[in-house]
Amino acid sequence: MSEATVKKEYNPGTIERRWQEKWSESGLYKTDEDPQKPKHYALTMLPYPSGDLHVGHWYPMTPSDTRARFMRMQGYRVFFPIGFDAFGLPAENAAINRGIHPYKWTMSNIENMRGQLRQMGTMFDFDSEIVTCLPEYYRWNQWFFLKFLEKGLAYRKEAPVDWCPKDNTTLAREQVIGPDRRCERCGTPVIKKNLPQWLFKITDYADELLDFSKIDWPERVETLQRNWIGRSTGAEIAFDVPGYGSLEVFTTRPDTLFGATFFVVAPEHPAVEKITTPEQADEVRAYVESAGRMSEIDRTDVTREKTGVFTGAYAINPANAEEIPIYAADYVLLGYGTGAIMAVPAHDERDFEFAKKYGIPIRTVVAPPDWSGEALEEAYTGEGPMVNSDRFDGIPNVEGKKAVTEWLEERGVGRAAVTYRLRDWLISRQRYWGTPIPIVYCQRDGMVPVPEADLPVLLPEDAEFTPTGESPLKLDPDFYNTTCPTCGDPATRETDTMDTFVDSSWYQYRYLSPHYDGGPFDPEEGEKWLPVDQYTGGVEHATMHLLYTRFWTKVMRDLGLVDFDEPMTRLFNQGIILGPDGEKMSKSRGNVVNPQDFVDRYGSDALRCFLMFIGPWNQGGPWDGRGIEGIARFLRRAHSLVAGSDSSGTADPGELGRRTARLVKKVTEDLQAFRFNTALAALMEQTNYLLAVRGEVGDDEWTEALRTFVLVLAPFAPHHAEDMWALMGLPYSVHEQAWPPWDERLIEEEEITLVVQVNGKLRDRIEAPADVSEDLAKELALASAKVRPHLEGREIRKSVYVPGRLVNFVVG
Repeated sequence: MSEATVKKEYNPGTIERRWQEKWSESGLYKTDEDPQKPKHYALTMLPYPSGDLHVGHWYPMTPSDTRARFMRMQGYRVFFPIGFDAFGLPAENAAINRGIHPYKWTMSNIENMRGQLRQMGTMFDFDSEIVTCLPEYYRWNQWFFLKFLEKGLAYRKEAPVDWCPKDNTTLAREQVIGPDRRCERCGTPVIKKNLPQWLFKITDYADELLDFSKIDWPERVETLQRNWIGRSTGAEIAFDVPGYGSLEVFTTRPDTLFGATFFVVAPEHPAVEKITTPEQADEVRAYVESAGRMSEIDRTDVTREKTGVFTGAYAINPANAEEIPIYAADYVLLGYGTGAIMAVPAHDERDFEFAKKYGIPIRTVVAPPDWSGEALEEAYTGEGPMVNSDRFDGIPNVEGKKAVTEWLEERGVGRAAVTYRLRDWLISRQRYWGTPIPIVYCQRDGMVPVPEADLPVLLPEDAEFTPTGESPLKLDPDFYNTTCPTCGDPATRETDTMDTFVDSSWYQYRYLSPHYDGGPFDPEEGEKWLPVDQYTGGVEHATMHLLYTRFWTKVMRDLGLVDFDEPMTRLFNQGIILGPDGEKMSKSRGNVVNPQDFVDRYGSDALRCFLMFIGPWNQGGPWDGRGIEGIARFLRRAHSLVAGSDSSGTADPGELGRRTARLVKKVTEDLQAFRFNTALAALMEQTNYLLAVRGEVGDDEWTEALRTFVLVLAPFAPHHAEDMWALMGLPYSVHEQAWPPWDERLIEEEEITLVVQVNGKLRDRIEAPADVSEDLAKELALASAKVRPHLEGREIRKSVYVPGRLVNFVVG
């Protein structure tokens, strides 16, 4: 497109449509495969196709696009793909509530969202798009499942699920609503029920998942994952239960074994029904049902009064052969440890409270300082000499942990052990819209994997959904009934589908070759691009998706598919843009903000820049669209810089050079560190300066300064920069130009810290260019996420600016 064909009137919508068409026609964003350039695989978390994109989608995507554009201009061959995480519960609910098939609903949403993604002005490589609900994708979920099964990493066992007794169906966590945990469909109280479920043995990789030495991830994510994995050292101890056998506990405090005066099992523990005496059966049954209606959060709430019920059974303490009563209590969970604990009330706060309530003896076995044998008034959890512990009396309890464990090992009733809070990954979902699990059940051969050659096991296209939400796979005879791959006898299919986190655990590999038929991805493409160099997404995924994808990559390594240990070398967590009500944007909450309203009025570049300007990207904050007009003015003023003017040559060209060098350095360093807001502040300040000196510097100096300005603007406002570049008569495209260098000798002090006050009270400190103007200083201060809440609903009566030091808003 020549300069002559570029219209000079300013209309953001017209500018953006024109360049989007040109980019599409020219294939500008096809991935650069030049092997001479260093590779950069940039990835942002793929969206769920729930309908229209909202501002909450723009917030993570457009800054990620800006960073990817910057890397491309820095000389990297950049791979920046996009796709859709297309299986899941919302589509199934839409099928039930609207009478539309999940496939049709999902694909219609995807088609709509593709256009919206392009409207953002992103450089996504749509040729690499994946849609996880298509058979060419989920076939490889099934292939991985079979490989996990071969390696002993997939297995089936009974596990508790949320169950609606009226609809006779399992419920996802999202379908259990309210503090009293009711079914969202019919309002019936939900219970826990044990059903055969498929799990992946993520616990086999627990220790390796605690090693973060090979990745540059935020410390917060590392901490969350360490705590979630929860590695503990201690002992496993067997307690004999007469008439039943033994029950094992894991404890980090074997030194307190002589103080165990009762035993607790989770209400859903399979032993409960077997050990409960007839006299206690009705009471225990009622308690188990009541506990099954509670959430794990409520059950583990330390402030809640502890409750339980005596089963009528007793366990034998292996330390002293005492019979101790066995209770079922909801503060013990089946999913943690062994689902049973030895209760030592003298040295555990929960056990102390429980023992007091139920009149259970409290025996001190670790002496507090200056203890003289009196009863404890509260649990003592500190260190001290062991007491009331037979042969171990007088030993410091820290040493006693090892001594007691060795003594138990000698007697064959205990052993040293390591345990984890992490539980194996339950992947079974009792619903239709997910990857079918490739297993067949045969009366003769038992559980039989579907042969690889028969993959994919397809979802039936004519699924019928019932109001209860029961999976159509159970009700479809053509799907359910099959033949055994081993013997040919009649058999039935597994009707569970896979957790959608399976889809997103390895999607970054499929992007490389979305239509490849020889494996999950083309290994030649893997050599070019793997692993991911930069991942962006929310910290809320730390203990699910971000943990699962690390696990998946380690399994892929052990399968010989990759030769590295971690999926993403570097991770950056953006914050969350909140709705006007201060809650996370969500269609279910009804607080989403439609970006189209702002695009139609101001253009997509303005919305992109506004989302990057409102505060540090890693903090997020509530949406307030009033500030976008300031960004729109900035872009209009920036675009006006390309209008010609006669040059007088009276301004200092040296100052222009210094300011240009400072701009390039500032924006470069900010983009490297994801500081989009301060980079934009520098661009705004440079716009003001350039407008002030336009016509007062020589043509050559002006052209070079303007050319550099447009280059560093390009990642942020790609349409505006492309238009300005063309109006300057420069060759298409600005996005294929090299990032400008700067002369360090020209750099002076470039940044200051401004104090922001409201009614004289400190509310924030913000970074700004050293020569920041009063208008920009106030604009930056108003954009602060820490300042805005103190201005909300209040009139700014006066603003005070102390140059280079302070902004104070006086509000009433």
